[in-house]
Amino acid sequence: MCGIVGIVGKSNVNQALYDGLTVLQHRGQDAAGIVTSHNGRLFLRKDNGLVRDVFQQRHMQRLVGNVGIGHVRYPTAGSSSSAEAQPFYVNSPYGITLAHNGNLTNVEQLAKEIYESDLRHVNTNSDSEVLLNVFAHELAVRGKLQPSADDIFAAVSSVHERCVGGYAVVAMITGHGIVGFRDPNGIRPIVFGQRHTDDGVEYMIASESVSLDVLGFTLIRDLAPGEAVYITEEGELFTRQCASNPKYSPCIFEHVYLARPDSIMDGVSVYKARLRMGEKLAEKIRRERPNHDIDVVIPIPDTSRTSALELANHLGVKFREGFVKNRYIGRTFIMPGQAARKKSVRQKLNAIELEFRGKNVMLVDDSIVRGTTCKQIIQMARDAGAKNVYFCSAAPAVRYPNVYGIDMPSVHELIAHNRTTEQVAELIGADWLVYQDLPDLIDAVGGGKVKIENFDCAVFDGKYVTGDVDAAYLDKIEQARNDASKSKVQSVSEIIDLHNN
Repeated sequence: MCGIVGIVGKSNVNQALYDGLTVLQHRGQDAAGIVTSHNGRLFLRKDNGLVRDVFQQRHMQRLVGNVGIGHVRYPTAGSSSSAEAQPFYVNSPYGITLAHNGNLTNVEQLAKEIYESDLRHVNTNSDSEVLLNVFAHELAVRGKLQPSADDIFAAVSSVHERCVGGYAVVAMITGHGIVGFRDPNGIRPIVFGQRHTDDGVEYMIASESVSLDVLGFTLIRDLAPGEAVYITEEGELFTRQCASNPKYSPCIFEHVYLARPDSIMDGVSVYKARLRMGEKLAEKIRRERPNHDIDVVIPIPDTSRTSALELANHLGVKFREGFVKNRYIGRTFIMPGQAARKKSVRQKLNAIELEFRGKNVMLVDDSIVRGTTCKQIIQMARDAGAKNVYFCSAAPAVRYPNVYGIDMPSVHELIAHNRTTEQVAELIGADWLVYQDLPDLIDAVGGGKVKIENFDCAVFDGKYVTGDVDAAYLDKIEQARNDASKSKVQSVSEIIDLHNN
């Protein structure tokens, strides 16, 4: 997962882009980048690290211009080298920069086509650079000195025909404007909005609506699957459906874990969806153990708090904050190495013994992926004196890897893969484990005022909506994503950096 933002303003947009990225920091902590355009020149700053660390005052002063895009990243199948920080740039045609959230499943085929047919060179292992070159080539073949909205939308249509996977994109065409587009299945999220100033209307594109809210932009809507929006530097806005057969299949895991609760995605409030997850869990607990002995419900900060609160309310059980979080430690899901994850949990959370001593405690988390974190947290609860430790997951069992832009581990690292609920409970050390049922999760997210019938639920059911993912493909990504491979890739990157310096 990554975060993208683009702004067409009436004054310098550097500060607004910075602020927008800080709001999207939860979507990626590996690298950050901003590029702006002024009088036909581009000004770029990107590097590894958090937004606050990548951009110092001297960098911000150089990022001049009323148009720009930004990106926060964490690596999926690529390396964590700063060479793969975004936005990426190609000089032909026009000078195009691009930032991308997602993952292409046919990237090997595309990379070959780009070299052999499009005669373009790709300098990194990032599928985002591949996507940029596909878009640039399709725009170049129009052969226009001044591209029109029709030319840009035609190029996006060709991108949809060639690229398979999940992607939300914002791209800046130097001297012309910004374009945003979404894959034909609508897997990855992207929204756009506007705000009125004394000088006119400004427009913003972002991964989540919360980024618009913080900057005072009014949400217009989500881009539909396959749709593109083009905003000229003068502030003209155009939209068009660019896919021949779009289907609405947004990623349901966005609502479980990835998105901020104050975001609206595809018309669905993430906060309300998580409330409904808690309701569904309470109903399941009543069915399975009507005479449960839960004394207290305690969330594992932060994403499970909303579901845990509603779970406690519906069960008529006390809700308590039993863990204090050190907010200066990154999200363990994002950390690339198993050793780093193990070390970080104790640094990240500390138990309040008063809430555990002698009690039957129900811990609530948003999901269980590797099981490493929840196993340590359960032990922390026991060390704090809990009588029994129960564990509740707001999501179903994660049994399959994600291939559309979320860095799920290899299938053999997923604790629930080929295991029963009871076996997982034993492995993590829980006295009782409750998973959300998939139909209940789908109803919790898509059962509100906005009805969404189909979601990408591949991590739970193994059904990949693009239809091109088979066992051979999963074997390839397992090799690319296992922790040992990542360590090797990172070491090689460090050696190259040292050599270059």
